[in-house]
Amino acid sequence: VQLQASGGGLVQAGGFLRLSCVASGGTFSNQAVGWFRQAPGKERESVAATSWSEGFTYYRDSVKGRFTISRDNDKNMVFLQMDTLRPEDTAQYYCVADPGYRAVVGGTATYWGQGTLVTVSS
Repeated sequence: VQLQASGGGLVQAGGFLRLSCVASGGTFSNQAVGWFRQAPGKERESVAATSWSEGFTYYRDSVKGRFTISRDNDKNMVFLQMDTLRPEDTAQYYCVADPGYRAVVGGTATYWGQGTLVTVSS
């Protein structure tokens, strides 16, 4: 499975962005999917994840109520709606996929896309 993320950019604090990730080259509908981010000089961290049926969903505490993960299995896509952005959300964002939901949440997912850069100015 190949993942291609897009939608990053420069936005002012309080603004919003919607990240998209399209999957190709494999069966997407049975994969858990998620988003990770890595800011300069910081460790990579899990942002959000959802199981193949969206029956399980995870958000890190700092994005709860502001970010929403969703997927469209017919289009092989996963989205991250990011509202009320903060400067501390600035990072490279990566979409990930794995048959196992825990692997996606825990950062050991099999499939990783290239990053898309989100910059939030104060």
